[in-house]
Amino acid sequence: MGKQTLTGTPGTGQPTPAEKLLRPIQSFIKIEASGGILLMALTAVALIWANSPWAAAYNALWQTHFTIGLGSFILNKPLILWINDGLMAIFFFVVGLEIKREVLSGELSSLRKAALPISAAIGGMVVPAGIYVLIAGCSEGAAGWGIPMATDIAFALGVMALLGSR
Repeated sequence: MGKQTLTGTPGTGQPTPAEKLLRPIQSFIKIEASGGILLMALTAVALIWANSPWAAAYNALWQTHFTIGLGSFILNKPLILWINDGLMAIFFFVVGLEIKREVLSGELSSLRKAALPISAAIGGMVVPAGIYVLIAGCSEGAAGWGIPMATDIAFALGVMALLGSR
């Protein structure tokens, strides 16, 4: 009887095609900066795609309906709503829990330690929203001032992931 291995094709010691395909992905995920790299790369792709001759396809992607259901309970919403109202809510909930932990027993447990991060957080909300309002003026798009204010934390976390433990 041939030697059996836990990975690869039995008896050959060679990786399976699936393992060959997944190995680079697993290596990338192990890199500390992988989340930041992915965020920045996909942001660049989205900006280029949304401002290209294929912008209609980009917008159509976000309007693609995604359905989940259990019995008679069915949710059928466009992809953009699943992300904006679902995943972003979970993201901000997790961020809120982490901030609460730091305020109660971590680095932000005293007002003296928390003063600079609180000031930075306020600035991180006010400055992007202010720049947006200055650029948008009194146009129809001025109502979108909250978008740059809310995305600030996601990009800050992405940059922190890029920088790693430096």
